[in-house]
Amino acid sequence: MRGPVVVVGDTLLDRDVEGVVNRLCPDSPVPVLDETSAVDRPGGAGLAAVFAAAQGADVVLVTALADDAGGARLSALLAAAGVRVYPLSLSGSTPEKIRLRARGRVLLRHDRGGASGEPGQPSDEVLRVLATASAVLVSDYGRGVARQPALRAALAATRAPVVWDPHPRGPAAVPGVHLATPNESEVRELVPALPGASRLATASRGAQGLRRRWRAGAVAVTLGGDGALLCHAGSTPLVVPTPGSAEGDTCGAGDRFAAAASLALAQGALVSEAVQAAVAEASAYVAGGGVATALPPEQPIPRVLRAGSHSRPASVHGVAGPGGERVGVAAVATLLAEVRGAGGTVVATGGCFDLLHAGHLATLQAARQLGDCLIVCVNSDASVAGLKGPDRPVMAEGDRARLLAALSCVDAVLVFDEPTPEAVLSWLRPDVWVKGGDYATGGPDAVGLPEAEVLRRWGGNTVVVPYLDGRSTTDLIARSAGGQATGADGRPQQPVGVAAPASTTRERTR
Repeated sequence: MRGPVVVVGDTLLDRDVEGVVNRLCPDSPVPVLDETSAVDRPGGAGLAAVFAAAQGADVVLVTALADDAGGARLSALLAAAGVRVYPLSLSGSTPEKIRLRARGRVLLRHDRGGASGEPGQPSDEVLRVLATASAVLVSDYGRGVARQPALRAALAATRAPVVWDPHPRGPAAVPGVHLATPNESEVRELVPALPGASRLATASRGAQGLRRRWRAGAVAVTLGGDGALLCHAGSTPLVVPTPGSAEGDTCGAGDRFAAAASLALAQGALVSEAVQAAVAEASAYVAGGGVATALPPEQPIPRVLRAGSHSRPASVHGVAGPGGERVGVAAVATLLAEVRGAGGTVVATGGCFDLLHAGHLATLQAARQLGDCLIVCVNSDASVAGLKGPDRPVMAEGDRARLLAALSCVDAVLVFDEPTPEAVLSWLRPDVWVKGGDYATGGPDAVGLPEAEVLRRWGGNTVVVPYLDGRSTTDLIARSAGGQATGADGRPQQPVGVAAPASTTRERTR
């Protein structure tokens, strides 16, 4: 494949709540579900992207993320699955689909998130990645991403094979797609069936009608456990049966089908070959237990994170106590809404901030001057230990977050678990990302900011600000332990305030 597989569409937050039913509710004749566990996963286009990434493909997801806890959670889940997110802004709330289950069967589905929000404009980087894709899958869930005019123009112009998984509430496929993949019920809704027509005749008539209406190369109607029916330029459809009968949870089977077909086309398969591969993949998926077993294991959400009507993401923490009103996803979401609503500039920076010192303060003060708010992304205790070693951090994440939130130059603080802030940045979408230190200073040993590529996905900018010589958390820890810190060249560091030799390597403030 010459480029990434790009998935375009609406991403939802899906949650499976598992429990046991032993009694009826005393005030109405309905079962009472005693919750035992809950697992989150990306849904919609996000699920299709995760399926493709699980097959080893380089996957880019172009989707809209809201400034709320659900959007933050989705960013973390997608990053953990190896999906590169190119986010668009999304007004409103993250759509959520919650399945209440007992003994593996769904009792009730609870949807929330309200009406569809309006997705924002794609950046130049989004349009570039669509132009260089090896295949594109449009996973439309009827919430607006597939209607975005600039995206539709880019989809119509790409030379990559395009697979369009439609939704009855969504727009028509762009002209010229290689393959559209509606299911039976979607076909009947889009092309009314003739009275008395057989199942195959209805599917064939609907597929041919959609192929002509959308000027698509082919339309494959998925038939559940009976495989798929493929209509192309010829007059005779191709029926692709399933390898064997299978019963089970079909949630996500359509996404698995579309993802498999897209990967096959990216590797040069014919459309008929891609549909056969997709039928085999979707059948094996259902037979193997569906979404509960197909995705990488996800740790159940701790009960404290599930409390309340709106859970916050497990990888982005809130902190109670003094300064807590400025720490956590709720505080950040409120701030983002205020600043963006007023047309302001969002600035963010990040680091461990273990033992807050003057070098940190200088960076934070300089960063705050670059926009209308400053959000600080702080590595959690687990993240710091992974980066710095088992003896770090010196200060717990709650204390570090409170100290930062108490600074007048800091407007809000997030604590994240991942080794890099990529997932948090995909949700925040700051206009400016700031680092202090010797990054990109023009010297022969200067290095670029690793977050620069992430910021380009939505048109953000990365900058560095000056730092103070001789300020380093590692040095402070060494001095407090009675030792003498050394520089990168192994030479002893001078005490703070004492001029260092000109050859001494400068240290970053993080």
